[in-house]
Amino acid sequence: MLMEILLTNFLLFSIRLINNMKSENLTGVAEFFLLGLSEDPKQQLLLLGLFLTMYLVTILGNMLIILVISCDSHLHNPMYFFLFNLSFIDICFSTTTVPKMLGNIQTQSKSIGYKGCLTQAGFVLIFAGMENFLLAAMAYDRYVAICHPLRYTVIMNSCFCGLLILLSLFISIMDALLHSLMVLQLSFCTDLEIHHFFCELVQIIKLACSNTLINTILEYLVTSILGGVSLFGIIFSYIQIVSSILRMPSARGKYKAFSTCGSHLSIVSLFFGTAFGVYISSAVTHSYKKTAVASVMYTVVPSMMNPFVYSLRNKDIKGALRNLISKTPFSFLSI
Repeated sequence: MLMEILLTNFLLFSIRLINNMKSENLTGVAEFFLLGLSEDPKQQLLLLGLFLTMYLVTILGNMLIILVISCDSHLHNPMYFFLFNLSFIDICFSTTTVPKMLGNIQTQSKSIGYKGCLTQAGFVLIFAGMENFLLAAMAYDRYVAICHPLRYTVIMNSCFCGLLILLSLFISIMDALLHSLMVLQLSFCTDLEIHHFFCELVQIIKLACSNTLINTILEYLVTSILGGVSLFGIIFSYIQIVSSILRMPSARGKYKAFSTCGSHLSIVSLFFGTAFGVYISSAVTHSYKKTAVASVMYTVVPSMMNPFVYSLRNKDIKGALRNLISKTPFSFLSI
């Protein structure tokens, strides 16, 4: 509940900030144009069906994870607390980008208002940052559970877990505000076409007529620091985990310990691999289409895959899901 309140306040603050700074006078821009993944009219219906399906699967899958964790008291522990928040962030992340894209395809309109574009870019930064930090926190949770099992409940107490979430949210909001304030200082020319399906910060900066050196340096510097710190934390945690697993005497114990990390490693590989790939490719390639398609892999696909990865590979989630289904009025259908 606290997270929703903070995000709502950030949105209201962003709108007031943009109004107060009279952004139209600074830029002369009323709206941008999102070109999407393809300009071929024959592919629009296919993209509409594909992304609508992916969005519905994302929402329903993550809502189911949230419902299962909320209803089963056996899942009220740090590991599933972070998974609960990850599912919520995935819903928000997809909702920030996909509905606007679907609406533009449906109405055959490519426009997005200047304020709306900056707001969307800000929320993309927030939710991407939150996912980044949550994956690091989940890696640390597995490190403590496997390497320090006797102290797990003491270290990963509810106050500490809540503090990690709030700290991640605070840093992500500050990062988004910093970049938004820097973009507000830019002026734009007549080329207002964004070769993307959402307002990504990199693409907005590329359209500016004024000097963008500081914005570019800040963007890559902050992204490298925040992403690097999280990735370093994940790598360090798994080095310790693997070292601890190898010292276990029984093969059964090794398998059980590593199986708890398999789902997390899958999502980490998908999210960080594609995210870094997008930012590196945007710096070295001029193919907007390839960059936009690659962005789908870290903005849409991980959010859709998370429920499947964690539910199919996790016995606790599958057991809780069966218990939940058995309590529903339609439980006879599963017999």
